[in-house]
Amino acid sequence: MDDATDTLDPLAVAERWMDDGRTVAVATVVETWGSAPRPVGSHLVIDADGNFHGSVSGGCVEGAVITEAQDVIDSCEPRMLEFGVADETAWRVGLSCGGRIRVYLERLG
Repeated sequence: MDDATDTLDPLAVAERWMDDGRTVAVATVVETWGSAPRPVGSHLVIDADGNFHGSVSGGCVEGAVITEAQDVIDSCEPRMLEFGVADETAWRVGLSCGGRIRVYLERLG
């Protein structure tokens, strides 16, 4: 893998951050149901300062994952997160898709 592609891979970014002495958590989409913006296997890496790279969803979900990551980094306890909204509720709040996603969040190292 060349450096240009390597910098886009969240897991490679996580490795670099860890090499730099940063504490890192990784979030991985492990299950989707219905409409989901990112497929199973998508990653978001977060460091202890709240810097992040990659994507597991978007908007409010990503913000919640980043917030939860701080607790996972501090406690070293992994978590399974689930996010979803009923299709009718999604339309009411202005979201174009419903569905659910499950995200596994763990500290690396």
